[in-house]
Amino acid sequence: MNHPGYAPHSSIQLQLMESHKAGNDVEERESNGEEEEEEEEGGREVKLFRILGHSMCLKRKREPQTLESRRNAVRSWGNQPLRTADPDIFSIMENEKIRQFKGIELIASENFVSRAVLEALGSHLTNKYSEGMPGARYYGGNQYIDEMETLCCNRALTAFGLDSDNWGVNVQPYSCTTANFAVFTGLLQPGERIMGLDTPCGGNTSHGYYTPNGRKVSGASIFFESFPYKVNPQSGYIDYDKLEERALDFRPKILICGGSSYPREWDYVRFRQVADKCGAVLMCDMAQISGLVAAKECVNPFYCCDIVTSTTHKSLRGPRGGIVFYRKGSKPKKIGILLNQGDGSDRYDFEDKINSAIFPALQGGPHNNHIAALAIALKQVATPEYKAYMQQVKKNAQALASALLRRHFRLVTGGTDNHLVLWDLRTLGLTGKNYEKVCELCHITLNKIAIFDDSGTITPGGVRIGTAAMTSRGCVEADFESMAEFLIRAAQITSTVQREHGKLAFLNGLHNNKDIVELCTRVENFATKFAMPGFDE
Repeated sequence: MNHPGYAPHSSIQLQLMESHKAGNDVEERESNGEEEEEEEEGGREVKLFRILGHSMCLKRKREPQTLESRRNAVRSWGNQPLRTADPDIFSIMENEKIRQFKGIELIASENFVSRAVLEALGSHLTNKYSEGMPGARYYGGNQYIDEMETLCCNRALTAFGLDSDNWGVNVQPYSCTTANFAVFTGLLQPGERIMGLDTPCGGNTSHGYYTPNGRKVSGASIFFESFPYKVNPQSGYIDYDKLEERALDFRPKILICGGSSYPREWDYVRFRQVADKCGAVLMCDMAQISGLVAAKECVNPFYCCDIVTSTTHKSLRGPRGGIVFYRKGSKPKKIGILLNQGDGSDRYDFEDKINSAIFPALQGGPHNNHIAALAIALKQVATPEYKAYMQQVKKNAQALASALLRRHFRLVTGGTDNHLVLWDLRTLGLTGKNYEKVCELCHITLNKIAIFDDSGTITPGGVRIGTAAMTSRGCVEADFESMAEFLIRAAQITSTVQREHGKLAFLNGLHNNKDIVELCTRVENFATKFAMPGFDE
């Protein structure tokens, strides 16, 4: 039995489903047959009604009513520009663009790519999945991807003057670290031996590195046994006699030349001789100098080495990624000792081993937008304009080194043969860490490095300076003379703050520092005179 004044339970359920006008009684609506009004508010359907004398409001998102409206709903968010789709990320990206434009970029591992490279990186090619090699993919629809990757490989060989009968190349690695590890994985069993330049001497951790307390830092040391050779602590040059002695004792399966912070030429002929004596495959990591190699502005590692790896950015001015070149075909008789390597045949067997190590052993599908961007960069590399650019990179490095040497500052090896300058700050009583921080606050980016002193002790007492990025912005020798003055002023500020606040409270002395503000303004005024490649006018 229903209590007076209460609507039946079934009626209440019906009320929630029917439309009513706000302010009218439930019983009156039922008896009069009136319909509830619907309103729109912020893209939602709004219903107003009363239950048991109380006003109620129901809001729900209006559902698409037609097939076309459902299609449009999917398209609507997929076609929004970045500024609208994600204002937070858009703002961060804009701030980074401003930072790049207003600053002086002296990190040797960085560069500014061309507009065409940027366009390829942000293209529809990122949509396609292409596991496998050209002509042997795991997915369909790759006919144009195969065409593009094949073209990229051909351009890579052309850029470095290589014959396709004697050299092959894989352009799929995500980075040079991946490329290096693929070589180790393809050619070695776990625990077999590799040997490269010690990281504190300018080598790269991807060639293997243990900390002084024995901790294994890189995958190369975790999965393989690594042992370093070093530079002479007095000269900063590689000690080739000790290198040979260590290699003959250690007997590595792979001997590595190339590094991250070595400002001089590499003696590849000597490396070849050592590799032959200890029965090792000779691998070069030319990540830092690949642009100079392509432009024939430094000694060519391809004449002596069996495998050559590289990043595709840095001096090469391509997208961020890696690349592997490997010998193929018949082994030259003059390297007869290598005939006893591997399966004992007289032909190189690197191709299948390295390709299989990259995929499927270490990577999934290649980044097709990166490969397209690399193909564009490699086309640019094979031009007279690029050669002139690399010549200017070297001139600028020498101008910067000369400007510092004239002021009696100490450089590792006393100068440079490439795009790198290593500044030893220990004579100023400074650490690379503190100097790097002051430079960053002044909109100058470079990176600290460890330096061996005369007793062989490792101290983070220097910085690495590279000239490729600012050369890409159009800077020449006179401009790097000005940059040297900025760097010297930053060293003076670092010294003053350290003297006044000490090393432990050093960061406290950087807040609201008038000297830093003044130098930052000078740097910004200088940097903004030069255009940024690929940026809008």
